[in-house]
Amino acid sequence: MTPPATGTIWAALPMPALMIGLVEGVESIADCNPAAEQFFSLSRRSVKGRALSEVLQIGVLIDKALARCRENRAPVFINDVDVSLGDRPAGLCSVQLALLGDRRDLVLMLLVPREIAGKLGKADGIRHAARSAIGMSQMLAHEIKNPLAGITGAAQLLSMGLSGEDRALTDLIVAETQRIVKLLDQVEQFGNQRPPECHAVNIHDVLERARRSAEVGFAAHMRISDSYDPSLPPVRADSDQLLQVFLNLLKNAAQVQPNGGRIRIKTFYEHSLSLRGASGQDVALPIHVEIIDDGPGIPLEIADEIFDPFVSGRENGTGLGLALVSKIIAAHDGWITVESRPGRTVFRISLPRAAEGD
Repeated sequence: MTPPATGTIWAALPMPALMIGLVEGVESIADCNPAAEQFFSLSRRSVKGRALSEVLQIGVLIDKALARCRENRAPVFINDVDVSLGDRPAGLCSVQLALLGDRRDLVLMLLVPREIAGKLGKADGIRHAARSAIGMSQMLAHEIKNPLAGITGAAQLLSMGLSGEDRALTDLIVAETQRIVKLLDQVEQFGNQRPPECHAVNIHDVLERARRSAEVGFAAHMRISDSYDPSLPPVRADSDQLLQVFLNLLKNAAQVQPNGGRIRIKTFYEHSLSLRGASGQDVALPIHVEIIDDGPGIPLEIADEIFDPFVSGRENGTGLGLALVSKIIAAHDGWITVESRPGRTVFRISLPRAAEGD
């Protein structure tokens, strides 16, 4: 395994970057850039050839993510994950994985720490601006909805004495004001999401409710199939909020394929994944749900921001659906990731299992 020669671009990258390769089945560090040396206070010579797990502790199952990147030949984006070096305290980073050109033996791992993201004016700036925009939108939503109700009522009264083109215009006023009200409802819903009321939930019951609703509604033009693991134990979750998550993901998959396509729902058990929960303790996330579509994929320019509010890959999209999904899953101490390339997009949700007494 020989890494490509490092050049000026590699040396000038402002964020830590590693080249990861498989050596006798072990994910190992083939190279690192100067920013990684400075960030981790390690020399390039001291880490080259060492197993990744010996150098860094990453709060996700990074070997699996690297394997998926190679297998699918598609980038993998993981937001807000703990990355630590030995006994040094963990710091939050975004992790981006991508193959180096046509080579499958080497994967580029880009780490974007919170402090660097803030200096670049990207992740923290986007989140801060989004929170401010949401707060302002919530404040305005209530005030705007009252006059809209008056406009709708007046247009409906006018339409009773009109016909032809005049009636069509008043109907258009009613339809457009109702559309605005629905958008304002989404903004209010995002900002006012209540904490989950968690108990033991059969994940397949919730998935089937979402599937039935999708098949007779927004996804009637799609083919939906499933691959369920019937042995899965209950998850610890709020069933209504999980239903909202699955409906949003199914709707997203259906909307990117207006001419029809396929959606697959898969569940499985994988015991080794854990994340740091809101309590500060590690939480095991053994129960996984994947929603897979064969649509055009997520545009690369927004792939690492797809869960941020007001970021959308669709024309006229609000950018609140996936942000709400991420917010709900985080409130469940869960994890959501996305892998996307043209023809295959996979949203994976990982959740804790229910404890006795839940």
